[in-house]
Amino acid sequence: MPSVFITGANRGIGRAITTEFAKRGFRVVATARNPDTLADLDVDQRLALDVTDDDSVSAAVAVAGDIDVLVSNAGVIFYAAVEATPPAELQRLFDLNTVGAIRVAQALLPGMRARGAGRLLFMSSVAGRIVLPPGAAYAATKWALEALVESLAIELTPFGVHAALLEPGAVSSGALDDVTTYTLPDDPYAGLLGGGGARTDQMTPEQVAAAVVDAAQLPELPLRIPIGPSATTILAARRAAPDDAPFDVTGPR
Repeated sequence: MPSVFITGANRGIGRAITTEFAKRGFRVVATARNPDTLADLDVDQRLALDVTDDDSVSAAVAVAGDIDVLVSNAGVIFYAAVEATPPAELQRLFDLNTVGAIRVAQALLPGMRARGAGRLLFMSSVAGRIVLPPGAAYAATKWALEALVESLAIELTPFGVHAALLEPGAVSSGALDDVTTYTLPDDPYAGLLGGGGARTDQMTPEQVAAAVVDAAQLPELPLRIPIGPSATTILAARRAAPDDAPFDVTGPR
């Protein structure tokens, strides 16, 4: 029975991923800062894990046993124009979304390398390839993760271990229903936060989860895996856009 270690398993996409892996017969190690939030999940282990803390990561990995697949899902977001972004909050975001993801991978990799097999799946986003205000800080953490994982995938090739980036588009997980927002006094960037209406192209967490488990079971693991039609369309448009085109954004000056 293959085993999977999932971070951020307590809610939204992470909870749906955890449930889907269990349905497909994996031995599931579900983790969250508060393991009590995992009590209703039908999994093999429910472990406390703070991805920003070395001791917490080491302790969880030590009791998890051999792991075949990591799904690095833990992450947070806030909204702000770059000028309004508090540096301390930006640092906190990188520690969780980027450094935390690598910290867990580093803890699991010695065992995978010793066995000559393993898969590391990192939850990125279409925001790991594009940037739309006011999500620059979140996108920056995902762009950095993409660079690290691309290098990691190359580095791990001789050891039989593979790494991939999961890139979903919009998801109706509730994660964006009440996002912390930072603004300046008399906010000159207020237009960036304006309306736009409800999204009609959102995937459900369950649809994302099915795609993630499908990816984990692929015979060959590609480096980047778009998840959902909107992600496929957006990322194809980004690849087609010339980098030397004039940058022109209409709007208030």
